[in-house]
Amino acid sequence: MLLAAILPLGLFLFPLWKISLEAPQYPTPLGMYIHINDFSDANPHDIKNINLMNHYVGMKYIPEAIPEFKIFPAGILITTVIGLIIGFKGNYKWFLYWFILMILLSAAGMYDFYLWEHDYGHNLDPKAILKFTNADGTQMGFQPPMFGSKDILNFRAHSYPRLGALFLALGIGASFIAYLVGKKNNKKAIASL
Repeated sequence: MLLAAILPLGLFLFPLWKISLEAPQYPTPLGMYIHINDFSDANPHDIKNINLMNHYVGMKYIPEAIPEFKIFPAGILITTVIGLIIGFKGNYKWFLYWFILMILLSAAGMYDFYLWEHDYGHNLDPKAILKFTNADGTQMGFQPPMFGSKDILNFRAHSYPRLGALFLALGIGASFIAYLVGKKNNKKAIASL
């Protein structure tokens, strides 16, 4: 359980997610990493170039900071402290509660990511230089996929988790394993009485 509580701290060392854009006019795909507290370029000036492209279709600029960059790090630190306390003091049943808490918080984080992507790709400036419409005449959205690949005009957008997400997933999984081991050991202890 102690390992489970510590593993999510890998989010402070490694990116959580990566979104990249491939197109014929860019021999090296444009990309950005999403960290728990920041965005960063996959290659020098990628975010600047993405923002320049986005300006023409009316998309918002990728901000340097969003409120989640303060909330998510605090959430990980708080859950790590809770996990450590549970690991040192708690009954194995508390390992399951921490596992459920982390699943719920991760799901909430993914939903927030989806909402951010949806707003980013659909809430376009009506005064944009270029306007694209779908076959039915509605305004085209430019939302990158939450997970996987998707064609957006002449771009192929990719969105996949990175090493930080793996550390988080391993921590969550380790807490469930700790619960199962604790439950098994408890049954053995009861049987030996």
